[in-house]
Amino acid sequence: MIPFNKPPRTGEELEYIKQAIESDKLCGGGEFSRKCEKWVEEHFETPKALLTPSCTASLELAAILIDIKEGDEVIMSSYTFVSTANAFVLRGAKIVFVDIRPDTMNIDETKIEAAITDKTKAIVPVHYAGVACEMDTIIAISRKYDLWVIEDAAQAVMSTYKGKALGSIGHIGCYSFHETKNYSSGGEGGAILINSPELIERAEIVREKGTNRNQFFRGMVDKYSWVDLGSSYLPSEVQAAYLWAGLQNADAINEVRLNHWQKYYDGLEILENQSYITRPIICNEIEHNAHMFYIKVANVDVREKLIDFLKNLNVMAVFHYVPLHSALAGKKFGCFNGNDTFTTSESERLIRLPMYYNLSSAEVSKVIRSVYKFFECSYEK
Repeated sequence: MIPFNKPPRTGEELEYIKQAIESDKLCGGGEFSRKCEKWVEEHFETPKALLTPSCTASLELAAILIDIKEGDEVIMSSYTFVSTANAFVLRGAKIVFVDIRPDTMNIDETKIEAAITDKTKAIVPVHYAGVACEMDTIIAISRKYDLWVIEDAAQAVMSTYKGKALGSIGHIGCYSFHETKNYSSGGEGGAILINSPELIERAEIVREKGTNRNQFFRGMVDKYSWVDLGSSYLPSEVQAAYLWAGLQNADAINEVRLNHWQKYYDGLEILENQSYITRPIICNEIEHNAHMFYIKVANVDVREKLIDFLKNLNVMAVFHYVPLHSALAGKKFGCFNGNDTFTTSESERLIRLPMYYNLSSAEVSKVIRSVYKFFECSYEK
């Protein structure tokens, strides 16, 4: 069986985890946490990076930092994971969904301005598959209307937009180190990038359950106490140790994944030329991280048949999000602004093929041959 995903492993994880355990500093904030945070700050040129237990936690922390309150509105695409919306709903916000672009599956930046009201507080672009949203336009809109931009860059670690790391462009960026991502903390895991320096001090407080504990450790106060809203947004040192192994090998992991992605892309060209599928589109001035390789087929019926066909050949492929605006909670906590021209129809066509660091080139070839077999086409590469 070729699974859809395997968590990335470099071979150094156990040694780093052993070191973390022997340090007697397991609750977080130790040497491995500091190493990971410094690595993110240096590589992605952000003033402050803080590890979190998950990208969900990062998004929730972001919602607190920008003071989301009851009655505020937050604009995002509906084609995303539930955490993108939930983080702001938990603070009382209404989610305003807008349509996506069919080429990238990202928020359609031309639909954002029409969704803005006097209650709008933030825009949350989601960089689907590690491919950048049109950030110049989004930033320009945010400045025009004085809105926060919170990048959901869960899938976008190591991706760039016009040379800038995704997650470092908006006021706040949120990363995921879930086991399905390019770099993992060994299960869940995340980071928040604080790109607005005025938010750094409060971010440290909110992450430490609303206390000024970090200031106490730096000798800035003689005792720490409860000073603000907050929660337990500090990951364990074991998580950080596992992540450090991946970050130390980030370039190598990125290269392997990009090679797999390109092999899929080249290998499936004939099927696209014959109009059986559509391959991903990468726009100019964007570098992606090969987080996933997806194809689009004619409709949902073909998608289900292809997934079943691949499963019978021991290849696990999956579809992705059910658009949030069609979900029970999405209808309760949000609304769709404008027409759903592409969100639902494009989501029903999309299939994700196996993609992970330890996937072999031979396994990629098997997946490609299996897709050709479904469409009864010959594959000779």
